[in-house]
Amino acid sequence: MNMNISGSLTKEQIDFYNEEGYLVLPRLLTDQDMAPVKEAMNQKVSMIADELYREGLITDRLEERPFPLRLAELFQNLTAEDFLKHGRSWRDRLPGYFDLMSNPKILDAVESLIGGELFSNPVYNTRPKIPKVAAGAVPWHQDKSYWPDANSNPVITVWIPLVDANEVNGCLQIKPRTHRKRLLKWHQEQQTGTGYTSLKNSQLGKTDTVPLPVPAGSAILFNDRCLHMSTPNLSNEVRWSVDLRYQPTDQDPMLAHGVGFLARSHRHPERVARLEDWLAGRAERVE
Repeated sequence: MNMNISGSLTKEQIDFYNEEGYLVLPRLLTDQDMAPVKEAMNQKVSMIADELYREGLITDRLEERPFPLRLAELFQNLTAEDFLKHGRSWRDRLPGYFDLMSNPKILDAVESLIGGELFSNPVYNTRPKIPKVAAGAVPWHQDKSYWPDANSNPVITVWIPLVDANEVNGCLQIKPRTHRKRLLKWHQEQQTGTGYTSLKNSQLGKTDTVPLPVPAGSAILFNDRCLHMSTPNLSNEVRWSVDLRYQPTDQDPMLAHGVGFLARSHRHPERVARLEDWLAGRAERVE
C-alpha cells in the first residue's frame, strides 16, 4: 500500500478507505464530465433499439425519449430473457468509456490509494439496471471472485452512477471492513440466468450492511475483496451505472479478461495509452 499521500484525497479519506474498505466521493463528476459516457450509452441503446426493431419486437425505437427512460420503455413489454440476450452488462469500446476511465478526477483519487503508476483493468462494465429484470439485482459477492487466479491486489473498483442511485432503484450496498477477508468460496447464481457469482447467507457474517444512496456523478471506491451487492430496481427508470477498476502497473494485467491500458505513469508518461491505442486494443501508447 502506498504510504505517500499524493493525488486528491485527504489523509482522513485515505485512512477511512484503508480501515473500512470503501470511500464515497459525492458528486465527484460534473454533468460535463459524464456527457461523453452518456453519449456512449445512448449509442449502445440505439444499436439495441435497431436490433429489436429489425426483429419485430418493437414498432417504435423511442429515439426522442430521455436518457433515464428510453431503455426501460424499449423493454417494458418484453421479457427478461429478451433483455439478457444483450448482456447483463456491457463492455463496448466506445470513445466515451475511455474518456471516463481516463478522467483525471478519478485517477487522482485512485492515485492517493495505490500510487501514480496506474493500470486500468480490462474488467469495466456499463450496468443498465432496468425495472423488473432480474439482472438488475446483483447478489452478495466479492469482485475478486471474477479473477480468483490473478495475483493482482489491490484492485480498486470505482462505481459511478449516471443517475441518482437510491434504495428504490437499487443503490450499492456494502459490508464495511470485509476487505480483510480472504476470497470466499463462491457459486454461480442459477435462478435468473445471469450467472453472477454469489455467496451464501451463512458466509456474510454479522457485519452490518450499509446502503450507499448517492447522487449522479458520485464515486464509490472499494477494495475487490469487500462484500457488496445491489437490490432490484423498483422505479420506472433505468439506474445507469459504471464500474471501473484500477490497479498498480506491477500487478497482473488479467489478459484473460481482455486488454486494459496504462492510464497514468509518472515514470513513463510517454507510454500512457491514448484513445486510438485503446480502440485498437493496445495497452500502451504506440507512436
